[in-house]
Amino acid sequence: MRGLKKNIRANMLAVVVMIMTALPGITVAESITERPSGAEMTADFVLVRPLMLGATVLGTVVFVVSSPFSALGGNFKEAADTLVGTPFRSTFMRCLGCGTKHMIK
Repeated sequence: MRGLKKNIRANMLAVVVMIMTALPGITVAESITERPSGAEMTADFVLVRPLMLGATVLGTVVFVVSSPFSALGGNFKEAADTLVGTPFRSTFMRCLGCGTKHMIK
């Protein structure tokens, strides 16, 4: 009986500790709707988009060269998405001044 009480007490303590550690994450997980400023849009257009376009072109070249090896390795789609798809979406399918979480999928 004594061991059962001790076991229940330990389980309850573990549940309380898990709840207490999860509370900060719950409060941070609020939905934030923010609009990019004009400076962020300008910096995105002038700096980030040309760099991402270059990354898309470079990724495409690397993918074309490495595609036979990717096909043999069985990760052709993953290589295409990582090397070409991700920079392409970041360049062309995201609002001006927004971060990567605002990309259209």
